[in-house]
Amino acid sequence: MRFTAVAAALAVASLSLSSCGSDNKDDGTTASGSDNEVEVFTWWASGSEKLGLDALVGVFNTQHPDIKFVNGAVAGGAGSAAKDLLQSRLQAKNPPDTFQAHAGAELTDYIAAGQIQDISDLYTEFKLTDVFPADLLSRLTVDGKIYSIPSNIHRANMVWANPAVLTEAGLDPTATYATIADWFPALDAVKATGKTPLSVATTWTQVNLLETVLLADLGADGYSGLWDGKTDWTSPEVTAALTDFQKLMSYTNTDRDGLDWPDATQQVIDGQAAFNVMGDWAVAAFEEAGKKPGTDFTYFPVPGTDGVFDFLADSFTLPVGAPHPNGAKAWLETVGSLEGQTAFNKAKGSIPARTDANPKDFSEYQQTAITSFGKDTIVSSLAHGAAAPIATLNAISDATSKFTTGASDLATYQSDLAAAVTK
Repeated sequence: MRFTAVAAALAVASLSLSSCGSDNKDDGTTASGSDNEVEVFTWWASGSEKLGLDALVGVFNTQHPDIKFVNGAVAGGAGSAAKDLLQSRLQAKNPPDTFQAHAGAELTDYIAAGQIQDISDLYTEFKLTDVFPADLLSRLTVDGKIYSIPSNIHRANMVWANPAVLTEAGLDPTATYATIADWFPALDAVKATGKTPLSVATTWTQVNLLETVLLADLGADGYSGLWDGKTDWTSPEVTAALTDFQKLMSYTNTDRDGLDWPDATQQVIDGQAAFNVMGDWAVAAFEEAGKKPGTDFTYFPVPGTDGVFDFLADSFTLPVGAPHPNGAKAWLETVGSLEGQTAFNKAKGSIPARTDANPKDFSEYQQTAITSFGKDTIVSSLAHGAAAPIATLNAISDATSKFTTGASDLATYQSDLAAAVTK
């Protein structure tokens, strides 16, 4: 994944800012008078993600004008570079004041290592239990405790399409597809025109595609069973799903491993590709380019997943030993606030975690996502930390990279995936 010089500079800045922090006590609190800043560690360094962060910072500066915001953003697809640097800092007991993490299983490693604090009391103080849906609260709770505050809800199982490319291929640009198998003829039609049928980027975007295929072919219960042991990774049903994934990859762009998600989405925006499977942060990229839904782009759930919401949420934590815990708590208050969630999600393309946000404040797509999250079956995203711990995701990512670069065959891939989950 691309780790630019700018990202590296930001990383160094993050380290130096935190190391010159304040007077930490042994109990993780901070001496009086040193809590006038907050280093916020994220991977929101560009595009709609940065726009969302900037909007959230604007609300924070209004709500807490006495606290300086320090941007600890590190670039890299889905947070890969940021997570590596973060782990080094946590192990060195040099944490940022707060860091972005995906809600769900991704947090379990930090919890087990004693690196983040229980912030259940903040849910009471900020009255969040009254405005976050019960299903979300249950997904955030580990052994009766909550360790993060989500800034948003995203949906991972979405297809983004270019109507002009589909029309050129003789396809109905408004068509959706009931199953993955039903989608293949449309991909073949686009391929015949010389355009890319399905754009994809580096490994994490391929894992995102993989999880949607597993969800489509196994159903919500079968997919969820992959993470709780009820679905056998070596079963014929999983073999069939991996075969579909293999075929889908045959329709993708050959330069995929050198790209990140904005590049793959841009291929659809520019008319170089027909379809792209990506989380709904992609909608902001279309809107930034001045594209209109229904005319310049369309969207629908990945074939076979209609009625299922593949869930992930960005959330913020309070690390053990945070140099400026009061600054971190102020940031967490803004993250959970109605004003913060509205501003952030309008810019980022996601939807608020709060149920009292006004749907009319959001785009056409976001209003459909709000409706879907309220009525669809919810499952947890693999690629975005909700379904499995980081070590499992890393092993699945390694196996997927081997497979899509031709270093393993289908049988080996399936075996590697099974081993990744049972480690």
